[in-house]
Amino acid sequence: MSLVDPDSLSFQDELISLFDVLVDVMFCVKLRDGTYLRVNDAFVRRSGRSTVGEVVGHRASEVFIPELAERYEEQDTHVFETGEALRDELELIRRPTGELGWYLTTKLPIVDDGSVVALASVSRDLKTPTSERIAVESLQHVVAHVRDHLDEPIRATDLATVAGCSSDQLDRRMKRVFGITPKQYVLRVRVERVAQLLTETDTALTDIATSAGFYDQSDMTRRFARLTNHTPAQFRALARSARSDSARSDSARLDSARSETAP
Repeated sequence: MSLVDPDSLSFQDELISLFDVLVDVMFCVKLRDGTYLRVNDAFVRRSGRSTVGEVVGHRASEVFIPELAERYEEQDTHVFETGEALRDELELIRRPTGELGWYLTTKLPIVDDGSVVALASVSRDLKTPTSERIAVESLQHVVAHVRDHLDEPIRATDLATVAGCSSDQLDRRMKRVFGITPKQYVLRVRVERVAQLLTETDTALTDIATSAGFYDQSDMTRRFARLTNHTPAQFRALARSARSDSARSDSARLDSARSETAP
């Protein structure tokens, strides 16, 4: 039972309605006991639920799969115990549809009488920008450079040279288009390469680490697990299991279709 009176936090319905307009932004307020006090519609959709009532009053472990709930609760504990904000945390998350999506999360402590009594969280869905949007900011050469040199060390200063601008200018351009810094973008592409190879090939983990530009397998595992909450080996096992389930489902549908058309 939370010791905090929700009404004392002075959240207005109008504020939640404002966040409901932002369809790609997940918003929530969570009390110190781990229960959700406020959520917007986008948060409900991301959780795979149908109504706000299925989320409010529940904990992450009751709403999300164990891997996501564990990560969220670890982040929340940091904010509650230190009183420090968690800003621009890059995360690769499997959506309710099964697709992988990048999110950028910020969590801020809500302080009452000197104590952290709740936190407010915002996660933005970092959808891949169009080629036209990338070209408008003259970032096509940066994107190509990262792709073509992924197995090499890539510094933000190198990317600024490729873009023909200063590091500060590149930082602003990348945030406008991708929502993240050049350093975060490189890491994002490296992790996406790892996820692709884990899903589509049987390439050894050491070779995947090299081709994606990580220092070694240990470095890849640490960074990949931080962003996905799965080790590369666990991620590959889940992908294989999903393919197997899909194949069985397709086979069952085919058998059913054949039986229906049999004389």
